[in-house]
Amino acid sequence: MINSPDLLGASILIVDDQEANVLLLEQVLSNAGYTQVTGTTDPFAVCAMHQEHHYDLILLDLQMPGMSGFQVLEALKAIEPDGYVPVLVITAQPSHKLHALQAGAKDFVSKPFELVEVETRIRNMLEVRLLHRQLNRYNQHLEETVIQRTAELRASEARFQRFAELSTDWYWEQDVNSKLTNWSGPVTDMVGIGHDSNSKGWDPAEKAQLEQNIAERKPFLDFIYSRTAPEGIVQYLQVSGEPIFDESSRFVGYRGVGRDITQMANKLKSKENIIP
Repeated sequence: MINSPDLLGASILIVDDQEANVLLLEQVLSNAGYTQVTGTTDPFAVCAMHQEHHYDLILLDLQMPGMSGFQVLEALKAIEPDGYVPVLVITAQPSHKLHALQAGAKDFVSKPFELVEVETRIRNMLEVRLLHRQLNRYNQHLEETVIQRTAELRASEARFQRFAELSTDWYWEQDVNSKLTNWSGPVTDMVGIGHDSNSKGWDPAEKAQLEQNIAERKPFLDFIYSRTAPEGIVQYLQVSGEPIFDESSRFVGYRGVGRDITQMANKLKSKENIIP
Protein backbone atom coordinates (compact mmCIF):
# COMPACT_ATOMS: atom_id res chain seq x y z
CA MET A 1 0.00 0.00 0.00
CA ILE A 2 1.38 3.43 -1.01
CA ASN A 3 0.60 6.25 1.44
CA SER A 4 0.37 9.98 0.71
CA PRO A 5 3.77 10.97 2.17
CA ASP A 6 5.48 8.47 -0.15
CA LEU A 7 3.58 9.79 -3.16
CA LEU A 8 4.10 13.46 -2.38
CA GLY A 9 7.78 12.85 -1.68
CA ALA A 10 8.35 11.07 -4.99
CA SER A 11 11.00 12.61 -7.26
CA ILE A 12 9.62 14.04 -10.51
CA LEU A 13 11.44 15.50 -13.53
CA ILE A 14 9.66 17.76 -16.04
CA VAL A 15 11.21 17.92 -19.54
CA ASP A 16 9.89 20.49 -22.02
CA ASP A 17 11.72 22.86 -24.37
CA GLN A 18 9.20 25.57 -23.48
CA GLU A 19 10.15 27.06 -20.12
CA ALA A 20 6.58 28.34 -19.62
CA ASN A 21 5.28 24.76 -19.73
CA VAL A 22 7.92 23.63 -17.24
CA LEU A 23 6.99 26.44 -14.84
CA LEU A 24 3.29 25.70 -15.23
CA LEU A 25 3.68 22.01 -14.41
CA GLU A 26 6.01 22.80 -11.51
CA GLN A 27 3.32 25.10 -10.09
CA VAL A 28 0.59 22.50 -10.61
CA LEU A 29 2.60 19.83 -8.82
CA SER A 30 3.62 22.18 -6.03
CA ASN A 31 -0.01 23.14 -5.44
CA ALA A 32 -0.88 19.43 -5.30
CA GLY A 33 1.68 18.94 -2.52
CA TYR A 34 4.60 17.35 -4.38
CA THR A 35 7.90 18.40 -2.87
CA GLN A 36 10.61 16.86 -5.07
CA VAL A 37 10.01 18.41 -8.49
CA THR A 38 12.76 19.38 -10.95
CA GLY A 39 12.44 20.90 -14.41
CA THR A 40 14.69 21.20 -17.46
CA THR A 41 14.41 22.53 -21.02
CA ASP A 42 17.45 20.56 -22.19
CA PRO A 43 16.53 17.09 -23.54
CA PHE A 44 20.21 16.17 -23.86
CA ALA A 45 20.62 16.41 -20.08
CA VAL A 46 17.79 14.03 -19.17
CA CYS A 47 19.70 10.73 -19.16
CA ALA A 48 22.53 12.08 -17.03
CA MET A 49 20.05 13.62 -14.59
CA HIS A 50 18.09 10.37 -14.35
CA GLN A 51 21.23 8.30 -13.80
CA GLU A 52 22.16 10.59 -10.93
CA HIS A 53 18.74 11.02 -9.27
CA HIS A 54 16.69 7.96 -10.39
CA TYR A 55 13.43 9.85 -10.76
CA ASP A 56 10.20 8.13 -9.87
CA LEU A 57 8.45 9.90 -12.74
CA ILE A 58 9.55 11.83 -15.83
CA LEU A 59 7.07 14.12 -17.60
CA LEU A 60 8.44 14.22 -21.14
CA ASP A 61 7.41 16.49 -24.02
CA LEU A 62 7.61 14.69 -27.36
CA GLN A 63 8.16 17.63 -29.70
CA MET A 64 11.48 19.28 -28.86
CA PRO A 65 14.18 20.65 -31.19
CA GLY A 66 17.54 18.89 -31.41
CA MET A 67 16.41 15.75 -29.58
CA SER A 68 12.81 14.62 -29.69
CA GLY A 69 10.99 13.02 -26.81
CA PHE A 70 11.06 9.71 -28.68
CA GLN A 71 14.86 9.85 -28.79
CA VAL A 72 15.01 10.69 -25.10
CA LEU A 73 12.70 7.75 -24.39
CA GLU A 74 14.98 5.35 -26.29
CA ALA A 75 18.02 6.64 -24.42
CA LEU A 76 16.24 6.18 -21.07
CA LYS A 77 15.33 2.59 -21.92
CA ALA A 78 19.03 1.81 -22.39
CA ILE A 79 19.97 2.94 -18.87
CA GLU A 80 17.07 1.56 -16.83
CA PRO A 81 18.47 -1.46 -14.94
CA ASP A 82 15.07 -3.11 -14.41
CA GLY A 83 13.62 -2.26 -17.82
CA TYR A 84 10.88 -0.07 -16.34
CA VAL A 85 10.93 3.45 -17.87
CA PRO A 86 8.86 5.83 -15.65
CA VAL A 87 7.85 8.20 -18.45
CA LEU A 88 4.56 10.04 -18.88
CA VAL A 89 4.66 11.78 -22.26
CA ILE A 90 3.21 15.21 -23.04
CA THR A 91 1.87 15.72 -26.54
CA ALA A 92 -0.61 17.76 -28.56
CA GLN A 93 -0.61 15.20 -31.38
CA PRO A 94 -3.18 12.39 -30.96
CA SER A 95 -1.22 10.20 -33.38
CA HIS A 96 1.84 10.37 -31.11
CA LYS A 97 0.08 8.81 -28.13
CA LEU A 98 -0.01 5.24 -29.41
CA HIS A 99 3.49 5.56 -30.85
CA ALA A 100 4.79 6.74 -27.47
CA LEU A 101 3.17 3.85 -25.61
CA GLN A 102 4.63 1.39 -28.10
CA ALA A 103 8.03 3.02 -27.60
CA GLY A 104 7.93 2.38 -23.84
CA ALA A 105 6.08 5.28 -22.26
CA LYS A 106 3.66 4.29 -19.51
CA ASP A 107 1.00 6.98 -20.02
CA PHE A 108 0.37 10.34 -21.69
CA VAL A 109 -1.03 13.81 -20.99
CA SER A 110 -2.60 15.89 -23.74
CA LYS A 111 -1.88 19.55 -24.51
CA PRO A 112 -3.40 21.92 -23.67
CA PHE A 113 -3.33 20.72 -20.07
CA GLU A 114 -6.41 19.86 -18.06
CA LEU A 115 -5.30 20.14 -14.44
CA VAL A 116 -7.53 17.35 -13.11
CA GLU A 117 -6.28 14.98 -15.82
CA VAL A 118 -2.65 15.92 -15.17
CA GLU A 119 -2.92 15.37 -11.41
CA THR A 120 -4.85 12.10 -11.79
CA ARG A 121 -2.48 10.56 -14.32
CA ILE A 122 0.58 11.60 -12.34
CA ARG A 123 -0.81 10.14 -9.12
CA ASN A 124 -1.85 6.88 -10.80
CA MET A 125 1.51 6.44 -12.45
CA LEU A 126 3.43 7.21 -9.26
CA GLU A 127 1.41 4.60 -7.39
CA VAL A 128 2.30 1.99 -10.01
CA ARG A 129 5.96 3.04 -10.01
CA LEU A 130 6.33 2.93 -6.25
CA LEU A 131 4.53 -0.42 -6.05
CA HIS A 132 6.87 -1.73 -8.73
CA ARG A 133 9.85 -0.64 -6.63
CA GLN A 134 8.36 -2.21 -3.51
CA LEU A 135 7.94 -5.48 -5.38
CA ASN A 136 11.54 -5.39 -6.60
CA ARG A 137 12.80 -4.75 -3.08
CA TYR A 138 10.64 -7.57 -1.74
CA ASN A 139 11.92 -9.99 -4.39
CA GLN A 140 15.50 -8.98 -3.69
CA HIS A 141 14.97 -9.44 0.04
CA LEU A 142 13.33 -12.82 -0.59
CA GLU A 143 16.23 -13.93 -2.77
CA GLU A 144 18.76 -12.83 -0.15
CA THR A 145 16.77 -14.65 2.54
CA VAL A 146 16.71 -17.86 0.49
CA ILE A 147 20.47 -17.65 -0.08
CA GLN A 148 21.06 -17.02 3.63
CA ARG A 149 18.78 -19.85 4.74
CA THR A 150 20.36 -22.22 2.23
CA ALA A 151 23.83 -21.39 3.53
CA GLU A 152 22.65 -21.88 7.12
CA LEU A 153 21.09 -25.22 6.23
CA ARG A 154 24.25 -26.44 4.53
CA ALA A 155 26.34 -25.33 7.50
CA SER A 156 23.94 -27.11 9.85
CA GLU A 157 24.08 -30.28 7.78
CA ALA A 158 27.87 -30.11 7.72
CA ARG A 159 27.98 -29.67 11.50
CA PHE A 160 25.56 -32.55 12.02
CA GLN A 161 27.53 -34.87 9.77
CA ARG A 162 30.81 -33.86 11.39
CA PHE A 163 29.29 -34.41 14.83
CA ALA A 164 28.06 -37.82 13.73
CA GLU A 165 31.50 -38.69 12.41
CA LEU A 166 33.17 -37.63 15.65
CA SER A 167 30.71 -39.30 18.01
CA THR A 168 30.25 -42.57 16.11
CA ASP A 169 32.25 -44.95 13.95
CA TRP A 170 29.86 -44.91 10.99
CA TYR A 171 27.24 -42.66 9.46
CA TRP A 172 25.01 -43.61 6.55
CA GLU A 173 22.06 -42.52 4.46
CA GLN A 174 20.10 -44.74 2.10
CA ASP A 175 17.28 -44.12 -0.35
CA VAL A 176 13.81 -45.64 -0.50
CA ASN A 177 15.25 -48.72 -2.24
CA SER A 178 17.84 -49.30 0.53
CA LYS A 179 20.68 -48.14 -1.73
CA LEU A 180 23.40 -46.26 0.15
CA THR A 181 23.58 -42.63 -0.95
CA ASN A 182 25.93 -41.10 1.63
CA TRP A 183 28.14 -42.62 4.29
CA SER A 184 31.34 -42.42 6.26
CA GLY A 185 33.30 -45.44 7.39
CA PRO A 186 33.03 -49.10 6.25
CA VAL A 187 29.25 -49.20 6.52
CA THR A 188 28.59 -52.07 4.10
CA ASP A 189 31.17 -54.33 5.75
CA MET A 190 30.78 -53.45 9.41
CA VAL A 191 27.15 -52.39 9.76
CA GLY A 192 25.77 -54.75 7.12
CA ILE A 193 23.36 -52.23 5.58
CA GLY A 194 22.73 -51.83 1.87
CA HIS A 195 22.34 -54.17 -1.10
CA ASP A 196 26.12 -54.64 -1.39
CA SER A 197 26.70 -55.59 2.24
CA ASN A 198 28.48 -58.78 3.22
CA SER A 199 25.88 -61.05 4.86
CA LYS A 200 28.38 -63.55 6.30
CA GLY A 201 28.94 -63.75 10.03
CA TRP A 202 25.85 -61.88 11.20
CA ASP A 203 23.45 -63.31 13.72
CA PRO A 204 20.44 -64.04 11.46
CA ALA A 205 17.80 -63.18 14.06
CA GLU A 206 19.43 -59.90 15.06
CA LYS A 207 20.07 -58.82 11.49
CA ALA A 208 16.50 -59.74 10.50
CA GLN A 209 15.15 -57.61 13.34
CA LEU A 210 17.27 -54.64 12.25
CA GLU A 211 16.18 -55.00 8.64
CA GLN A 212 12.55 -55.33 9.73
CA ASN A 213 12.77 -52.03 11.64
CA ILE A 214 14.09 -50.35 8.50
CA ALA A 215 11.49 -52.03 6.26
CA GLU A 216 8.70 -50.85 8.57
CA ARG A 217 10.24 -47.36 8.68
CA LYS A 218 10.63 -47.44 12.43
CA PRO A 219 13.22 -45.42 14.27
CA PHE A 220 15.55 -47.39 16.51
CA LEU A 221 18.00 -46.31 19.19
CA ASP A 222 21.15 -48.11 20.34
CA PHE A 223 20.17 -51.41 18.74
CA ILE A 224 22.92 -53.97 19.50
CA TYR A 225 23.69 -56.94 17.33
CA SER A 226 26.70 -59.15 16.71
CA ARG A 227 28.88 -60.44 13.92
CA THR A 228 31.44 -63.25 13.89
CA ALA A 229 34.48 -62.26 11.84
CA PRO A 230 36.21 -64.82 9.58
CA GLU A 231 38.96 -65.29 12.18
CA GLY A 232 36.33 -66.29 14.76
CA ILE A 233 36.26 -63.04 16.73
CA VAL A 234 32.77 -61.90 17.76
CA GLN A 235 32.11 -58.22 17.17
CA TYR A 236 29.32 -56.26 18.81
CA LEU A 237 27.83 -53.22 17.08
CA GLN A 238 25.45 -50.54 18.29
CA VAL A 239 23.35 -48.68 15.72
CA SER A 240 20.67 -46.00 15.74
CA GLY A 241 18.59 -44.90 12.78
CA GLU A 242 15.55 -42.96 11.68
CA PRO A 243 13.38 -42.75 8.55
CA ILE A 244 13.63 -39.65 6.34
CA PHE A 245 10.53 -37.92 4.96
CA ASP A 246 10.31 -35.02 2.48
CA GLU A 247 8.12 -31.90 2.71
CA SER A 248 5.13 -33.93 1.48
CA SER A 249 5.57 -36.54 4.23
CA ARG A 250 6.72 -39.05 1.61
CA PHE A 251 9.27 -41.62 2.78
CA VAL A 252 12.57 -41.11 0.95
CA GLY A 253 15.04 -43.27 2.85
CA TYR A 254 16.91 -43.86 6.10
CA ARG A 255 19.86 -42.43 7.94
CA GLY A 256 21.72 -43.64 10.95
CA VAL A 257 24.91 -43.96 12.96
CA GLY A 258 26.77 -46.91 14.41
CA ARG A 259 29.82 -47.83 16.41
CA ASP A 260 31.84 -50.87 17.35
CA ILE A 261 31.28 -51.68 21.04
CA THR A 262 33.15 -55.00 21.03
CA GLN A 263 35.73 -53.85 23.55
CA MET A 264 33.09 -52.47 25.90
CA ALA A 265 30.97 -55.62 25.61
CA ASN A 266 33.96 -57.88 26.35
CA LYS A 267 34.83 -55.83 29.45
CA LEU A 268 31.29 -56.18 30.73
CA LYS A 269 31.36 -59.91 30.14
CA SER A 270 34.66 -60.20 31.99
CA LYS A 271 33.22 -58.39 35.00
CA GLU A 272 30.16 -60.65 34.97
CA ASN A 273 32.41 -63.73 35.02
CA ILE A 274 34.44 -62.35 37.93
CA ILE A 275 31.44 -61.57 40.10
CA PRO A 276 30.53 -64.67 42.17
